[in-house]
Amino acid sequence: MAKVTKDMIISDILKLDRGTIPILLNSGMHCLGCPSSSGESLEDACEIHGIDVDQLVVELNNFLAAKA
Repeated sequence: MAKVTKDMIISDILKLDRGTIPILLNSGMHCLGCPSSSGESLEDACEIHGIDVDQLVVELNNFLAAKA
């Protein structure tokens, strides 16, 4: 099973499973299609948007685990 880490690039997370999109959007990360998402780590994006990266990683991994 694939796992999300905070050092992953956002576009790589989206490639893992498109079902992660609503989780990211609901967390406040509304820039998934912007050019930064193809080169920015989840941790960097969370810092910019004031989001708790550790909590978001847990949510994303719980979603992926539930699909396994």
